[in-house]
Amino acid sequence: MIREEIIERYLGSLLRGDRRDSRVVIEETLQSGTPTNLVYMEIVWPAMVEIERLLRAERITSAQEHLATRINRTIVDQLQNKLPRRAARNKKIAVCCAQDELQELGGQIIADLFESDGWDVRFLGGGLTNDDILTYIHEYSPDILLAYGTSPRQAPSIRQLIDRIKDVSANPNMQIMVSGGLFNRAEGLWQEIGADSFAATAEQALEIATGSAPIEQISRTINRRKRKRMDTPAEAQQADAKIVA
Repeated sequence: MIREEIIERYLGSLLRGDRRDSRVVIEETLQSGTPTNLVYMEIVWPAMVEIERLLRAERITSAQEHLATRINRTIVDQLQNKLPRRAARNKKIAVCCAQDELQELGGQIIADLFESDGWDVRFLGGGLTNDDILTYIHEYSPDILLAYGTSPRQAPSIRQLIDRIKDVSANPNMQIMVSGGLFNRAEGLWQEIGADSFAATAEQALEIATGSAPIEQISRTINRRKRKRMDTPAEAQQADAKIVA
C-alpha cells in the first residue's frame, strides 16, 4: 500500500507542472521496492481521476490540467517497459476511446496493465469513427472490447457503437466492457447502453476480465436511470440531456 503523502506529493508536482519532481517521486517509489503495476494503480490512476475532478469543479485551470495530464502520460510512457510480464493468456483485448476523447490516458493505462497480465493488446485510442472500430473488430476478433470515456456528451456515440456491434453480430462472443469517468459518475449507465460490464478502475477491469471479480447481469432500465450526484446541478442537467439523446 502506497502512503497517502506520496500520492499527495505526486499530485502536487503534477499540478505545479513540475516534471522533474514528478519523476523524482516515481523514481523514489520504485527504488523503495514498490512494483511498477502498483505505481500505475495507486499513484498514476488516482492522480488522473483527481485531476479530472478538480477541473470539473473548476478548482484548477485548463492549463494546469493540460500540464498535469501530459506529465502523467509521460510518466506512463516511461514506466511501460518496467511492468512485469506474465505468461501469455492467449486472450485478446482492444481498447478504444470515444471519438472526441482528449483524455486517452485512462485507456492507455488499462492497455498497459492488460499487456503486463499476458493479454494480446491493441490500443486504438480516440479519433476513430464507429465504422473504423467496427472494421477493426472484424479483423482482430478480440475477446474483449473496452470503450473508455470521460464526458457525458460521449455516451450517445458509445451507445451507437454497442448497438452497431450487436446489430451486425460482429464477433458475437466478444464481451464489451466500459470504463472512465463518464460511467463512474452515472450509475447504471453501462447497463442502459448495453455493455456487458463496467470497470471503475484499471485494476477492476483486469479482475473482471480474468474472472476474479463478478460481472453483474445486464438488467437494462427503461425510461429510468439511477445516477450518483454530479459535481454541480448544471453538469447533471447537461448529462441527462446528452445521455438521453
